Amino acid sequence: MNFYPLKFKPIYKELIWGGYKLRNILGKDFPAEKKIGESWELADLPNDKTVITNGEFAGKTLSELLLKYSEQITGQKNYQPPFGLLIKFIDAADILSVQVHPDNQAVKKLKMGHPKTECWYIISAEPNSCIYKGLKAGITKEQFAQSIKGGTCAELLNKVPVKPGQCHFLPAGTVHAIGTGILIAEIQTPSDTTFRVFDWNRLQDGKPRQIHIEQALESINFNQKAEDLPVTTSGRLADNEFFKIDKITAQAGTCEKITKGTMKVIIIISGSGQIISKDSDSVDFAKGQTILLPAVFEGEILFASNTEYLSVTQ
Repeated sequence: MNFYPLKFKPIYKELIWGGYKLRNILGKDFPAEKKIGESWELADLPNDKTVITNGEFAGKTLSELLLKYSEQITGQKNYQPPFGLLIKFIDAADILSVQVHPDNQAVKKLKMGHPKTECWYIISAEPNSCIYKGLKAGITKEQFAQSIKGGTCAELLNKVPVKPGQCHFLPAGTVHAIGTGILIAEIQTPSDTTFRVFDWNRLQDGKPRQIHIEQALESINFNQKAEDLPVTTSGRLADNEFFKIDKITAQAGTCEKITKGTMKVIIIISGSGQIISKDSDSVDFAKGQTILLPAVFEGEILFASNTEYLSVTQ
């Protein structure tokens, strides 16, 4: 059995705040009239599993492969589904809700959902774009609860200007929102548990979207400090118990060796090229694609143009 770089069919999410950058900038294939907010590039959730599109395993999900070939894929014995990463591209044509994802402690207390830690890599940002990340110093649970009732909770969040090339770490328990005009690569743990606290008085189909105030207040880390939310721009972008992210840049005409032993997920931010091996067919890659390199795969990456990509390991 030859294991090779795996490509996946994205799952597109049409969302109230979505736009057209995923198609216009990253070359995603969906109808021009669709406002797509998220492209799930690599997913292994109960109701959302991306399907392999190339080679011998085409048509299968990653879960199916892990049941038979966990060590070859991950480098770990008895690695059981679900896969430990969820990779997305996000197009925030409008501002997202103020929200939080729970940590393990909150999940146990609430007896619902799954913990979620994430990183946002800023691919593009319109002038004056910003995100909301964490509470201002000294804000208490009681103060924030009162601000939710008054519709002023965003005023208690840190408003952070963003620019392309930044990586923002958001551990579980961080209250946050993505501002307008930002295209993001999101690396996260495999969870879709989101508790909204404020949605900017927005209506969907004439009705407000569901709000989860009680669950959110139990999930927010009110003791979080600024140093818990680092911003990085080069080299090792993130290093935590769930994933590690490295930013790699390569010049056209160069190559990079891939040694076996460690599974990698690579997210192509810009550029193009080929991944080749003596044991399998070459795999082309281009901007906006996400590829999994099994732990037993070895070969090299040939860069046809100047390329920037994120390398994610566990």
